Parts: sequence; structure tokens; C-alpha cells
Amino acid sequence: MSLYNLAKGLFRFQFRLMGWKIRGLENLPHEGPVILAINHVSLWDPVVAASSIPRQVSYMAKEELFSIPLLGPIIRRLGAFPVKRGQGDMSAIRQSLKVLKDQKVLGLFPEGKRSRTGELQKGLPGIALLMEKGKATVVPVKVSGTKNLLTKGWGKIEVIIGSPLTPEMLKVPKEVEHHREWVTKKIMDALDSLHE
Repeated sequence: MSLYNLAKGLFRFQFRLMGWKIRGLENLPHEGPVILAINHVSLWDPVVAASSIPRQVSYMAKEELFSIPLLGPIIRRLGAFPVKRGQGDMSAIRQSLKVLKDQKVLGLFPEGKRSRTGELQKGLPGIALLMEKGKATVVPVKVSGTKNLLTKGWGKIEVIIGSPLTPEMLKVPKEVEHHREWVTKKIMDALDSLHE
């Protein structure tokens, strides 16, 4: 058994004890390149989202995490790869496109950072670039109940998987000037429409 599947099994067991709920699992494509567009309120979000779907998820993670003893090697073995935040990190973009080219699932937090209020923030256009270049389907995923998960998450952890958005569904009208911003807004609107 791989480290990923072992860790996922342990987390799934723990989250079930905590009353974890998943809705919309049928919306996830069984194959092909997929980008999960996930809201971000807690460090637990990537763990909860990845535990909620049957396919393995690869994440970008801030590069500082990879220099932490024990944690760095573990998250790398779990499929994460580093990204330099606040700049166009071509290495992270290339790694993301490789995940999609290999017909796998890439987990992204299009807000770029955690929301302190829980309100959805404006999305960054990098997700539109990766969808376009990777010819990927985007699936909006709303995670809730993860803030202070170990103390206040009991009975509140919920994951809602929205309807998939294919590149064909997000064709930009000719009159739109800023294409990637338009696509990003459509993705964020779909994510914002997911309600508990």
C-alpha cells in the first residue's frame, strides 16, 4: 500500500468519526485531467478535500513547507510540489501541467491564500491558464467545518463537489477583453454557488 493510500485511509477513518459529510461525488469525472477549485479557510482543507474523492490529488504547496524536517519529505511523497508564492513560478506551472498531461487530478486554491473571514475571495487567473494549457475539466469543491477542525469540527465537516466545468463550457465571448479573468470569475461564481 502506498503512503498516500495509507494516510488517506487513516484520515477518512478519523473524519468519519467526526461526522464528515460528502455531497456531489457523482460530479467528479472518473478519468481525464481534472482541476479541483477549492475554497481555502484552513490548513486542513487539502487533506479533507483529497480524502473526499477516490482519485489521488496532487497539490502545489508553499515552498517553505518543504524545508521543515519530516514534513517536507512526507508531503513530497504524498504528491505535493513546491510553489514560490507571489511570483510566476514556472517550475510549479510546468509540474502542474505534467499532472494534467498524465490525466491526473490537480488540487488548487484559486484564492491564493486562506480566507480569514470564511468569505470567498477573488480568484487568481492562474487557474484559467492551467485549465486552458492542460485541457482540463474544472470541478468546484466547497469545504466547510475545517477551521479549528480538531476542536470545533465535530459534526461540521462537509465537502460539496459541484458540477464539472469543461473548457468548452467556458469559451470566452469575442467581446471580452481579459479572457483569463473572465474564466476565473466563472469558476469562482460556480464555487460560490455551492451551499451547505
